[in-house]
Amino acid sequence: MQVFNYSGPEFSPYDDARETSDHEPGPWEAPVASGALSATVRLPGSKSLTNRELVLSALADSPSTLHAPLRSRDSALMIEALASLGTRIDELGAGEYGPDLRVTPGELAGGTSIDCGLAGTVMRFLPPVAALALGPVAFDGDQGARRRPMRTTIESLRALGVDVSDDGRGALPFSLYGTGVVAGGELEIDASASSQFVSGLLLAAPRFTNGLSLRHVGDSLPSMPHIEMTIQTLRARGVRVHTPSPGHWVVKPGLIAGLDVAIEPDLSNAAPFLASAIIAGGTVTIPGWPTTTTQVGAHLEAILPLWGATVARSSDGLVIDGGAGVVGGVSLPGIDLDLSEGGELAPVLVALAALADGPSRITGIGHLRGHETDRLAALAANVNALGGDVTELDDGLAIEPRRLVGGPWKAWEDHRMAHAGAVIGLAVHGIRIDDIGSTAKTMPEFPELWLRTVGAAPSARIDPLNLF
Repeated sequence: MQVFNYSGPEFSPYDDARETSDHEPGPWEAPVASGALSATVRLPGSKSLTNRELVLSALADSPSTLHAPLRSRDSALMIEALASLGTRIDELGAGEYGPDLRVTPGELAGGTSIDCGLAGTVMRFLPPVAALALGPVAFDGDQGARRRPMRTTIESLRALGVDVSDDGRGALPFSLYGTGVVAGGELEIDASASSQFVSGLLLAAPRFTNGLSLRHVGDSLPSMPHIEMTIQTLRARGVRVHTPSPGHWVVKPGLIAGLDVAIEPDLSNAAPFLASAIIAGGTVTIPGWPTTTTQVGAHLEAILPLWGATVARSSDGLVIDGGAGVVGGVSLPGIDLDLSEGGELAPVLVALAALADGPSRITGIGHLRGHETDRLAALAANVNALGGDVTELDDGLAIEPRRLVGGPWKAWEDHRMAHAGAVIGLAVHGIRIDDIGSTAKTMPEFPELWLRTVGAAPSARIDPLNLF
C-alpha cells in the first residue's frame, strides 16, 4: 500500500500565484496504467471552503485560524486580494498539509487593484467585500477570466447603490468605488450562469446595514450545494440566515464571529484519483472523507458505482475498488446522468464515459460554458480529436463509444480539463497534455501525485522534442 502526502508548493501566499509549478513548458505525456493500483492519496483542503472561510475571516469581528487550508493559485490570489484590502494573514507552524493560517481582520480600505487570475471565487466573492471598503478598487485577471460571466455581480452592486465602472462590458476588467457602507435590503438577481453570484452576496451580507433579502429570478440555478455550503459557513459563525422559499435567502445584519476552522479535503479534486481505479483497476483510498459535507464531490460516492465500481467507507477513509479495471478487460456501461448539482465533476466523468462501451448522456451542465473555459466545447473537441464521438447538447454532452487513439489534449487553462486528459491517458497511449501546470489552480502537486499514484516515476519529465 502506497501512501502519498500532499505537502503543498514551497511558496508564500504573497508570491506571484502564477508560479506554482516547476514543470518545464511543453507537453506532458500522461502515464498509461501498468497494473492494478493500491494507493492511499491524501488530498489538500477544499478550494471552495478555503476561499469562503478566508472571506468570512476577513469580515469577522475577531481573528480566525484556518487549519489545513488549500495552498494553490486560487487560494493565493484570494489571500493577496484580502491582504491588499487591509486583512492581515500570517502563516503558523506547519501542519500535515502545510502551514495553518491566522487571519486578523482590519479596517477595509480601497486604493488597490485585485488580480482575480482565473478564480471565480475571487472575481465574484470579493466585489461585495470591496464595496465595504473606502476608496477605489480595480478588478482584472487572466485573459480567460475576461470571458467569464460577471454581469450579474456588476448589476447587483449597482442595484445596491455601489458605483461600478465597466464600460458596458459586464465582465472584467471593472472597478468600483466603495464608500465603507452598503445599505443592503431587497435584491433580485439572475444567477443562472453561476451559483457564485449568490454566494458572493451572501458572504458579505451580514456587514450590509440592512442585511440582504436576495431572490433568484432566473430559469435555473446550478450547483445548489455550493450555496448550501455558503449558508453553513455563515451559520457556523453566528450569522442569522434562512431560506423562506427555494431561490430566496435572507441574511440578517450582524457580527461575523472569528472561528477556528478545520478545512475538509477537496472532494472534487478526488475525482481523477478515484476514477483511476476504474481505469487501471485496484483500489484507491482517500483519507479524511467527511461523514457529512456540502461539497459536491461527495456525489462521487453514488456516481462511480454506476460504472461498476465498489465504493465503501473504512477507518482509513473512502475506498474505491475498480476490480480489474478497463485496462484489465472490464467493460464500462454507458450512463445517463443529471449533474446539475455537481457540474465541476463533469470533465472527469466525461473522460470515463469516453472509455465506456455504451452511449452516455451527461446533462444539467450547460452553465459549464462559462467556467474557466467553455468546458462543453473543450471536452467535445478534445475527445473528438482522439477519434471519439461527443456531441454538444443544449444542457450537456452526448458521448458515443469509439476507440480512442493518442494525441494532443488541450487544457485550455483549465485544471479540470487537465484532470480529464490524465484519466483518459491511463487507458490510451500517447495522450499529451499541453499545460499540466494549469492544475496549480487548485492542486499544484497534481502531476507528481498522479505519477506516483499510478506507479510512474515521480521524477519523470517529458522532452518536448521527443514527443512527435
